[in-house]
Amino acid sequence: MTARNGRSRPRPARAAALALGALVLVTAFLAAAFPRGVAAYETRGVRHALGSVPAGQRTVEITVSRTDMTGGDPAAACAAGELTRQDRAIRGQFHAPLRIAGGETQHGVRTTKPLSAQDAWLPRPDGVAPGLSLYAAAGLGAHATLAEGRLPHGAASGKHTLEAAVTVATARALALHVGSELHLEGLTIRISGLLTPRAPDSAYWSVDPLMAAARQDTTPGLPPHQFWRAGLLLSPQDGPALLSTGGEPEKFWRYPLDTRALTARDAPLLRDRLVSLEHGAALARLRAVAGGGALADSAVDGLLDAFVRTRTAVAPVIAVAAYGIGTVAGVVLLMTAGLTAARRHAELALLRARGASLAGLAGRLAAETGAVALPAAAAGAGLALLLVPGEGVLPSLLAAAGAGLLGTLALPLRAVVAHRRPRPVERADAAGARPSRRRTVAELTVLILAVGAVLALRGRSTATGGVDALVSAAPVLIGVIAALVLMRLYPLPLRLAARPAARTAGLTGFLSLARAGRAPGTAGLPLLALVVALTTASFGGSVLAGVAAARDRAALTAVGAEARISAGKPLPEELRRAVGKVPGVVDAVPLRIDVQAADDNGPPLYLVIADAEAYSRLARATGLGAFAARDLADPGGDRPLPALVSPRFLTRFGHAPMALQPEFGQLVIRPKTVRADTPAQPGGDFVVIDAGSVARRHPDTYRDPATGPSTLLLSGRSLDTGALRSAVRAHAPASLSVRLALRSAVRAEFADSPLQQGAVRLYTAAVAAGAGFALLALFLSLLQSAPERTQLLARLRTMGLPRAQGRRLLVLEALPQAVLAALGGALAGAATIRLLGPGMDLTALALPGTSGGGAPGSVVRLHTDPASLLLPSVGVVALALSVALAQAWLSGRRRESTELRAGDTR
Repeated sequence: MTARNGRSRPRPARAAALALGALVLVTAFLAAAFPRGVAAYETRGVRHALGSVPAGQRTVEITVSRTDMTGGDPAAACAAGELTRQDRAIRGQFHAPLRIAGGETQHGVRTTKPLSAQDAWLPRPDGVAPGLSLYAAAGLGAHATLAEGRLPHGAASGKHTLEAAVTVATARALALHVGSELHLEGLTIRISGLLTPRAPDSAYWSVDPLMAAARQDTTPGLPPHQFWRAGLLLSPQDGPALLSTGGEPEKFWRYPLDTRALTARDAPLLRDRLVSLEHGAALARLRAVAGGGALADSAVDGLLDAFVRTRTAVAPVIAVAAYGIGTVAGVVLLMTAGLTAARRHAELALLRARGASLAGLAGRLAAETGAVALPAAAAGAGLALLLVPGEGVLPSLLAAAGAGLLGTLALPLRAVVAHRRPRPVERADAAGARPSRRRTVAELTVLILAVGAVLALRGRSTATGGVDALVSAAPVLIGVIAALVLMRLYPLPLRLAARPAARTAGLTGFLSLARAGRAPGTAGLPLLALVVALTTASFGGSVLAGVAAARDRAALTAVGAEARISAGKPLPEELRRAVGKVPGVVDAVPLRIDVQAADDNGPPLYLVIADAEAYSRLARATGLGAFAARDLADPGGDRPLPALVSPRFLTRFGHAPMALQPEFGQLVIRPKTVRADTPAQPGGDFVVIDAGSVARRHPDTYRDPATGPSTLLLSGRSLDTGALRSAVRAHAPASLSVRLALRSAVRAEFADSPLQQGAVRLYTAAVAAGAGFALLALFLSLLQSAPERTQLLARLRTMGLPRAQGRRLLVLEALPQAVLAALGGALAGAATIRLLGPGMDLTALALPGTSGGGAPGSVVRLHTDPASLLLPSVGVVALALSVALAQAWLSGRRRESTELRAGDTR
């Protein structure tokens, strides 16, 4: 404190100011980065949802059928100029975020019913004439390159001979060439040119694949017959000529959406505009331009609905992380203000004694902290806007402003509460403090909020969607309750331990417990920050572990092992031997899967024939229905073969022997062992029997190479996937279609969605930041009392205390609070997961497009992860020990006279 002109004013410590500025800067950066991170991964998610589907699913198509072309001349309505004019008018009705990819639009007239080609020289696979569709579409020359001939020219009105172009692929399939003539129900089509699409995957060609290439189709009814379908590309001027055919012509306009500038905030508005275009007011405006019978259709609104469902399911889980890290950061800021107020207590009390008002004191302190906190918050917000991609500046600025405001007002408010009225100087030991009535009321209020949050979450589940502040704050509230309970109980173990320690001959134990009990009442703030942070970190770690475990389980269920090699025919022996030598392969189990039709007209049965010993090892290694090999031992004679069956098999057929009829001969099986899953066929209705028993019953037919194993399941760790693929390519015959499925590849597919990847990354960052704030709280609390401990150690060493006992004293003094926080955080985390687990649905976060866990109807629930509970707690204790030992080492290198004179002034 300094005096000038007879007035006193606070004098802030430079180091404390710098520490506050750094803390506010980091907090503001995280607060501003969080909403931008959420917006960024949601935007990537919506663009991926629309961009990863075929072009036809992200196109708006408008059609007017021949029967709806009333009120005028249909031929004039189908003229190329009129369609172009309507195209310009329709484009004018599209407004952001409904943007169209201008170069990929298409309009014209087409036949919706194939016309039968009567020319005998056309290919007929099953004697059925080809069905040809006619397209008089604009823009053909801009999207194709002439390979031969020329583009079609428009025919004169009333002519029945038209020119058409076809793609090279269509010409090759139908044996067409320039000059070929096709006769289609009153029309003669002459081929004028062969084209090559410039961008076959573009919307112009891919929305209607018949335009780009011919394909084989099948006729309805039994037996089905194959026939060719293809498209003929006419001049845009020939649109009116299609009205005279029986192909049910229609006008059409196609508008592929441009999703490059689409953001997650635009998704609801885009969906509303698409729905209005299909069913609402926009459709009425469209019909005024295109015709009274115009219809609009698009699959984009359905894709947006799926995206919104996933985002709605993920949002509550992300909100839990946001509330957790926000609370911990706020507690650390408040704790910093409390420690600063305690350090400057005498200074502020003197100011009050000299007549300073509460408002004046709060204003001076707010100006002091604001000069540091507000620029730091602005710098943090600027860094977040600069370094974190995303849209939406206002939420980030508001979050950073909140951090700056808290950093500015925390110290003044704490000082106002502490110096509201003059009080005599008294020691506020943690062991001797008596909670006030206000504190009791506040604790009961938080308890009621926590109970309400837990009941709300357990009652409605996060899968119902929407972010509920009370529900999302439930882990934080439980952590706060645990911290308050620990603060209530903290003095009790210290008193109980201090009594026997006082009767011992050693000094270290009693003195360390006595000093831990004499910690100031503000020691509860670090404890509160630690317990809340540990609870949030444990909860978040369990969420991430649950997501990873669900993906592992789903991938294993999909493949059945680390890798699966299968074919429609038996695998060659050299392939099996080569695969078994791949690095990382422990077992290569060959098996045969036969699909058996059931007599009850229910789902088919999957008959799995494998060596019992090898298959048993595989089941144990994968954890899918482990069983003992002796359960499938051959009983000998003609007795039924023992079988491992699924529960649904027993439900359908019971325990009685049952005859199965694979292609090599009849087998009579008897259910003996029941398992819900098996590697060869996870889930479903399966029967597993020993290959040796089958070979004994049918030695001639089963051992035939033509009926050998067609599936190979590989177990092991760290498979060399590159070598495995090479072995399959090198030893698989060209005539055999071999499929290789890798568990690692399937697992990667579950995390392919940017929405899920972003949510998991953000959650991981939030957990890491919360843990960092917790460690900072512990570090600050230890440093705040470091000078006092150093002076005590110096005094004791002048009295003959050995260095080893000095280290032991500091360690034992720091341990009670650290161990209490670690134990409380672990227990609170476990309680939080146990209470909230039934209401947390992680399916949308873990498995895209599935109902959970790979099993129909199941969901991914939150479960306790021991590592997530123990590792943060162990880290807290380790940090406390490290700080105590470092302080003991540093104090040992300094002279006692220097430490004893610390704080003296001249």
